[in-house]
Amino acid sequence: MPDKTPDPRPRLRVGIIPARRFTLAALANFIDILRLAADEGDRSRPILCSWRLIAPTLDPVESSCGLAVYPEERLGNPRRFDYVVIAGGLIGGAQQVSDEVAAFLRGAAAAKVPLVGLCTGAFILHRVGLMQGYKCCVSWFHRQDFLDEFEGLIPISDQVFVVDRDRLTCSGGASTAHLAAYLVDRHIGRNAARKSLSIMIMDEAIAAERPQPGLPLELNAADPLVKRALLWMQEAVEAPLSVTRLAARLGVSRRNLERRFAGALGLTPAEAGRRVRLAQVRMLLERDESSIASIAAATGFCDSSHLIRVFKAEEGMTPEAWRRAQAGR
Repeated sequence: MPDKTPDPRPRLRVGIIPARRFTLAALANFIDILRLAADEGDRSRPILCSWRLIAPTLDPVESSCGLAVYPEERLGNPRRFDYVVIAGGLIGGAQQVSDEVAAFLRGAAAAKVPLVGLCTGAFILHRVGLMQGYKCCVSWFHRQDFLDEFEGLIPISDQVFVVDRDRLTCSGGASTAHLAAYLVDRHIGRNAARKSLSIMIMDEAIAAERPQPGLPLELNAADPLVKRALLWMQEAVEAPLSVTRLAARLGVSRRNLERRFAGALGLTPAEAGRRVRLAQVRMLLERDESSIASIAAATGFCDSSHLIRVFKAEEGMTPEAWRRAQAGR
């Protein structure tokens, strides 16, 4: 069959600004949902929606992993888009945007074009004064960085994305795909959103209020050593490190590590590690019907009996009872 002639005006038009040292995966996930929803199969023609990488110049923009993308258009008039997206990444000085980008974002807001912050894009939107009075989503990993930079502003770190009127923000990673699917559902249709997620091997759309996988909020710590230790704990959840080995990897004594945890969290490293693993257990219990034995193996417990005992001491019920309770909410 001959190709269909693209509609003169797609239903969803998105302009995307990649900030310097943006996160490549977050940007790619967002764009691929749009790409797959725009056409039949995965033919990638921008029929139902369009997406353009825009910047002050057409010079390449380097991502946090070193790969670069080339903008397709200069910034121009934001009214040609239904949404303007700022894709963030590494925080700090590397992520400061130019005066031209800041002015463009403010112009989009003045023109009532909704703004989207991917990954740490919420930081950028706040820095240019466009998030006052809005809720925003920040990854649990960058929550303390946000609190340190924006005094008195409390981000949402227990959802995958947040939609507050004409500001949409997400935590990064796979959440950008789900935020894009939300836009596709809203402007093109639910079937198009489901198709895109399915092709990307994502079983279903995740609602905005779905909890972020990651560390429990009570484990947020300002101490950089404790933050690194918590990240190690999460990455090694299947085979937990002993406190002695963890201290060695961090280049400190066990006694020093225990003192830093006590000061930052009021917990021992072992207690914090158990909470990290139990957070992963709760996520797995909610996500699918995996057996307790397989969840125990995936979260570093000796066996299902060990997991049940520890979980019941923490939650007052068995993992299966907790799962049923969540399903009935």
